[in-house]
Amino acid sequence: MTTMNAPTTAIRSEETVEVQAFDSRELRNTLGLFATGVTIVTTTGAEAGEMIGITANSFSSLSLDPPLILWSLALKSPSLSAFAEGRDFAVNILEHQQDALAMQFARPSDDKFAGVSHRLNSAGVPLLDAALAQLECQVEFTRVAGDHLLIVGRVLAFSKADGEPLLFYKGGFQQLCA
Repeated sequence: MTTMNAPTTAIRSEETVEVQAFDSRELRNTLGLFATGVTIVTTTGAEAGEMIGITANSFSSLSLDPPLILWSLALKSPSLSAFAEGRDFAVNILEHQQDALAMQFARPSDDKFAGVSHRLNSAGVPLLDAALAQLECQVEFTRVAGDHLLIVGRVLAFSKADGEPLLFYKGGFQQLCA
């Protein structure tokens, strides 16, 4: 069952398509039925030694040849400029017990890395030591879509450990069932 309001008209490629206006809360609840992994994306800032990190669950594998990943960032994010084309970044895939870490990087803070064990890769990008997996990337290209910036990254290096991922489902953190 879907919740829709009055139809509006949109024109695409010289044909008229009926588009429904959605109840945004119901759409969000529906999209929340798709379980996603939770990541912390890290990069460097404009100032020397500045480290930036944000929690994101909008991450996806895109291509193996070439090795590309995709994630998105809200256009209103204060970290938006740090993810310009050509910049290096890392995707740190979180382990099932790292929900507090995910929340630390989801909230505004002067130092999101306080108390977080990490190391810098050769490009100076922070890699979180306790992450389940890490993908070291370079921004291949970006594109604005709706209220987000789509970021396609080329994977330059990666590492992984054994463990279970942290999941986001129905608006909250979850774990895989055994």
